[in-house]
Amino acid sequence: MKENKIKVLSVEPGQPPAIKEIGNDLHSLQAEVGGLIECISFPNGCVVVCNEEGKLNGMPPNRRLGADIICGPFFVCGTTRSGDFSSLSKSEIAEYSQLFSEVPVFSGEEPELEPRMTFIGFNF
Repeated sequence: MKENKIKVLSVEPGQPPAIKEIGNDLHSLQAEVGGLIECISFPNGCVVVCNEEGKLNGMPPNRRLGADIICGPFFVCGTTRSGDFSSLSKSEIAEYSQLFSEVPVFSGEEPELEPRMTFIGFNF
């Protein structure tokens, strides 16, 4: 069953992570990230929900994730088997609070801040 409100870990640029309760509807999710949403999955079923146009819109760099930098605010939440967003457990909050605890300083010259696309061709 889809939760009406979910407990997430909110991560704002230049700020430590914070636990927050948000509405579990498209309007609330988009408001939280300041635009269209994009999901980046973790192996345990949790996802980072960020603004898919953060770099294009010139949002400030926030955190490194893998070989990329997320620009603009984002949050981490869980997912259900049916694909709905869900609240984080206490252990997941602790895990992602630790992962995103360091507030990095960016120079603005990082190559990861350049918007890029990868095109994959298919032979028919």
